[in-house]
Amino acid sequence: MAAKALKTSVFSWEGKDKKGVVVKGELNGQNPALVKAQLRKQGINPTKVRKKSTSLFSAGKKIKPMDIALFTRQMATMMKAGVPLLQSFDIIGEGFDNPNMRKLVDEVKQEVAAGNSFAASLRKKPQYFDELYCNLVDSGEQAGALESLLDRIATYKEKTESLKAKIKKAMNYPIAVVVVAIIVSAILLIKVVPQFESVFANFGAELPAFTQMVIGISQALQKWWLVIIIGLFAAAFVLKEAHRRSQKFRDWGDRTILKMPIMGDILYKSAVARFARTLATTFAAGVPLVDALDSVAGATGNVVFKNATNKVKADVSTGMQLNFSMRTTGTFPSMAIQMTAIGEESGSLDEMLDKVASYYEEEVDNMVDGLTSLMEPLIMSVLGVLVGGLIIAMYLPIFQLGAVV
Repeated sequence: MAAKALKTSVFSWEGKDKKGVVVKGELNGQNPALVKAQLRKQGINPTKVRKKSTSLFSAGKKIKPMDIALFTRQMATMMKAGVPLLQSFDIIGEGFDNPNMRKLVDEVKQEVAAGNSFAASLRKKPQYFDELYCNLVDSGEQAGALESLLDRIATYKEKTESLKAKIKKAMNYPIAVVVVAIIVSAILLIKVVPQFESVFANFGAELPAFTQMVIGISQALQKWWLVIIIGLFAAAFVLKEAHRRSQKFRDWGDRTILKMPIMGDILYKSAVARFARTLATTFAAGVPLVDALDSVAGATGNVVFKNATNKVKADVSTGMQLNFSMRTTGTFPSMAIQMTAIGEESGSLDEMLDKVASYYEEEVDNMVDGLTSLMEPLIMSVLGVLVGGLIIAMYLPIFQLGAVV
């Protein structure tokens, strides 16, 4: 086995070229002396070479799934261009601004340089490369088609993360509306309503029921606002812990969210898209259908589809056709089942599943755009009703007093 590769770092350099012009840049190297030697080979006389420092903020920057997707796409491009694997790591690592991503690429490179396979090196970083990712890379290495498999994995990761981003966009928008509405209402009830309350105390007449209700809510908030905030944070913490620790609670949440209006339909179609995209990618990589379904079960992101996929796997392992088994679960839409049947009959299952995934991803995209367009006037309506209602409640006694006079 080869000796372990020396760790490389990023060095900032400054020097003069052959014409005496001051030039500067960054370069990967093991130490300043080797960086200087490399610069001299390029006709540059280095004057300053120092290890690039990372800022306090960038040092703690997390590695996101889209970073992994970009790494995969770049690896696929390098492999197709015929760039050696170790050199590809150097080139790709230099392109990341996130120092943690540079470190990850360098660590994978060191493992490969030490004699490990690419898949085995990735398996040592399970927090970034899941089992499905590593299995697909392993299949590519064994089949001698790593570049084409990396290209498929990159497409899979890009499509999956794009779909997740759309779902987050669809869910965050309504939450933002509710939070803004609550904050505006709380400010009015705690700061504005008490000013009117002191004015109404001098009226000497009974206030309208609507005004009394608003004043009662305002008084309760002024007295208990701290308790309410603590209670909300406590409830959020309990729900988060229950979701993390209780499988039954997560399963209940997955089933409930699919029954929600609009949002449930978006999540249902996104789960279908993930099922089709993952199965197409694994099956095209040469993974047997039963084993591919095992990977798909964990990638659907919802217990309803996970259970359905496990049932399909059990049926397929006994000789049942994939499309017929999907139909018996009662979970998958007719279009997906029919396209799967056509793919099985024509021997192009991966292509048909790709088309299914693309169709439902586009459906999710259109639904999210529609929901966003719908939410914009809804935000104005909700805030208008809340703020307008509070203003009416405060001015109603003044209007009534004016009518009496």
